[in-house]
Amino acid sequence: MKHYDVILVGGGAAGFFTAINLVEKHPHLKVAILERGKEVLSKVRISGGGRCNVTHACFVPSDLVKNYPRGEKELLGPFNQFCSGDTIAWFEQHGVSLKIEEDGRMFPTTDSSETIIDCFLKATRQLGIQVLTQQSVQSLFRGENYWKIETQNEHYSAEKVVMTTGSNPKIWELLAQLGHTIVEAVPSLFTFNCKDSRIKDLMGLSTPATVSVAGTKLSATGPLLITHWGMSGPGILRLSAWGARILAEKKYQCTVVINWLPEEDRESCMALLKTIRGEQSKKKVARKAPVDLPNRLWDNLVQAAGIADEQKWADVTNKQLQQLADQLTHGQFQVNGKSTFKEEFVTAGGIDLKEVNFKTMESKLLPNLYFAGEILNVDAITGGFNFQNAWTGGFIIANNL
Repeated sequence: MKHYDVILVGGGAAGFFTAINLVEKHPHLKVAILERGKEVLSKVRISGGGRCNVTHACFVPSDLVKNYPRGEKELLGPFNQFCSGDTIAWFEQHGVSLKIEEDGRMFPTTDSSETIIDCFLKATRQLGIQVLTQQSVQSLFRGENYWKIETQNEHYSAEKVVMTTGSNPKIWELLAQLGHTIVEAVPSLFTFNCKDSRIKDLMGLSTPATVSVAGTKLSATGPLLITHWGMSGPGILRLSAWGARILAEKKYQCTVVINWLPEEDRESCMALLKTIRGEQSKKKVARKAPVDLPNRLWDNLVQAAGIADEQKWADVTNKQLQQLADQLTHGQFQVNGKSTFKEEFVTAGGIDLKEVNFKTMESKLLPNLYFAGEILNVDAITGGFNFQNAWTGGFIIANNL
């Protein structure tokens, strides 16, 4: 049996960051990372389209937590210990400079996730952290003063264990057998499948919109991207994150209501259209959008409102204007299913947050067992927030273990 002071189960972002911080603070510790696959850091490699969205330029903890549909309350304390600014400083100290993009996302200046992977692998080598691949954990046993871990081909023991396995059902099952409550996992961060003539042939078109789910309080505003399978973009992803459980219950069959003019409601839009009718009476309605909307989308919505291609503003009836106002601010679209957002599969679910001490990230039920990253029932919208949760959890464990 191989013995270590600390074993980290899971060779992803949270596992590596925790291990590196641990040994930097406590150089005498004998530490190993167990990874079930052949490769480590595979999710880091594909994140952000291969660029690795390391964190977000949101530096106030009380603002940062608002990007977490699950974990908002619990993460406030941890973010006061280690926030986005600390992440930037940490990577700078380890030879990786980050840059801020217009939307606040932060990437390595190299625009390559390999920069982050190389940083982590170099640090583990220098610190003597053992990285052991193809070690799929089969059982977890708690003795009086140690933990025993069995993989398919080896036995390990350690005084302390850190679980950083992300959304791994097998590990959740092992932890449930030890007494932890697992909140059932459902997908988060997904796109909507929607076939509708109003968005047909508009692939790649992006415009601001407010999207609501009919019959619920779910609503989100942000750029909506039309794809060949339906709808994506930050607005849709935000809605999918906050509505992860509700949409799962609906089996991803629902009606979404879209306001293509987020600054307007039906009444103000109707008043605006009447003004346009008076000012542009001789112009054709379908020719050019008189509002902040892509022309191709405007044309489709005009058709959906029952206004003919050749019709001039002067000839549009009040009823047609009302139909157009409805299409612009209250268009209903049927969603039939979802698609995974790129390869960045995120789940809502995991270890019940009531069972974790967020001052130390230690289990309240099982001494010397710690958690970081997506193994917890914590998830965020897209933009570097899920990684920030991993860095913060790892830092706190290293400080308190």
